[in-house]
Amino acid sequence: NKPMETVQIPDSANFKEMVNGKQVQLYTISNKQMKAAITNSGGRLVSLFVPDSSGKLIDVVLGYNNLKDYETYTKNGSYFGALIGRYGNRIAKGKFTLDGKTYTLPINNAPNSLHGGPKGFSAQVWDVVKTTPNSIELHYLAKDGEEGYPGNLNVNVTYTLTDDNGLQIAYKATTDKATVLNLTNHSYFNLNGDGGTVNNHKLQLNASKFTPVDSTLIPTGKLEPVAGTPFDFTKPETIGSRIEEKNQQLEYGKGYDHNFVLDAASDKGQHLAATVWGDKSGIEMQVYTDQPGIQFYGGNFMLGGDKGKSGNPYEKRTALCLETQHFPDSPNQSQFPTTTLKPGETFNSVTSYKFVMNK
Repeated sequence: NKPMETVQIPDSANFKEMVNGKQVQLYTISNKQMKAAITNSGGRLVSLFVPDSSGKLIDVVLGYNNLKDYETYTKNGSYFGALIGRYGNRIAKGKFTLDGKTYTLPINNAPNSLHGGPKGFSAQVWDVVKTTPNSIELHYLAKDGEEGYPGNLNVNVTYTLTDDNGLQIAYKATTDKATVLNLTNHSYFNLNGDGGTVNNHKLQLNASKFTPVDSTLIPTGKLEPVAGTPFDFTKPETIGSRIEEKNQQLEYGKGYDHNFVLDAASDKGQHLAATVWGDKSGIEMQVYTDQPGIQFYGGNFMLGGDKGKSGNPYEKRTALCLETQHFPDSPNQSQFPTTTLKPGETFNSVTSYKFVMNK
């Protein structure tokens, strides 16, 4: 193992700020071969350095060099690297009923509520519970009624760089009143490093079905087979090879922005959900989760008005997201796996991104 080269972690001074009476900072964790930078603002993964086939460290997630840019571009709906809640993805018309009571949420992705609302978990400063050389544990208390959701919800998220070249994200949550919950991380990946297209990456999804959507990106309620459609990634496929095909679902999402139904039963613990191959770097990323779904988003709405850590503009389809999750709009679709959490229950979930260097 050759020594790690000096990697350009953003300057922590650019993240030091008091926000809503809480101290924001940038924290660095590392293992033998990898390094990550995380800020407690939005619980964001800012950098993730992984060795490529030649041993050179590449930052495989998009983000900014300073807190100010995150604050500016978050207004444009960028969720780079953030922890998402209380409910990741969309809830139709910002309404759901639980135990006979109807709850109304902010509409921030008309006509729906997206990613927990404008003041969701990605917009909050998390408390740092503890740090070790290779991990950081964050905590956030979402109060009863916050962004329209019921129950005081305590959430703990731990990022760990594991010895098998993995980034593990462990989620834990409890509530004092029945609520709905869908937690994920919204990292934007480019396995070649930022600045170029991800359309030449290869992707495999262990999903033989997906949840088709209406024109507002809310699932119709059906589980549709991917066979014979541009959504079939059951074998490795180049992401861009079918993206321009005439297909109603691709038109609705302006490309890929869909929830895939994972084949493995989620009660069996972690299973391999997705594999991505960087076409230039030789980096392979394997996504393991215990969740029933994964949102594959191909970066269709990236507009290029913002420049990232390396000065490259973040243009259309220069990154992809693989957000492990329960299905969108589950609180309104009783046939989907439940997202209800009750007092006395503990929600636990683990997603791991493991990296393999192919020579």
